[in-house]
Amino acid sequence: MKNYVQDGAVLTLTAPYDVTSGQALKVGSIIGIATADAVETAAVEAITRGVVDVAKVSAQAWTVGAAIYWDDTARLFTTTSTSNTLAGVAVAVAANPSATGRVRLNGTYS
Repeated sequence: MKNYVQDGAVLTLTAPYDVTSGQALKVGSIIGIATADAVETAAVEAITRGVVDVAKVSAQAWTVGAAIYWDDTARLFTTTSTSNTLAGVAVAVAANPSATGRVRLNGTYS
């Protein structure tokens, strides 16, 4: 196919703030996980699909299949949808309290 560009599971994005490898970032409607450290405005490769362990709101319990959102203010994943961007679904139980959860990122959302 002549118009195919790439799979899209990893995209080169402009870091909206300083990130370290493994940290999430939001660019427009794209939620990704940085594959390397990057300073604000630098190019960074970000995973946009797949299963990743992420920093979450500690006081939340996650169930398998729960919708997971990115809170760009707190820079944490959450089950709270209000003012946040859908990022994917939980694929493992995460206790309350716990600092991390496992999410299947679904790509980009509007």
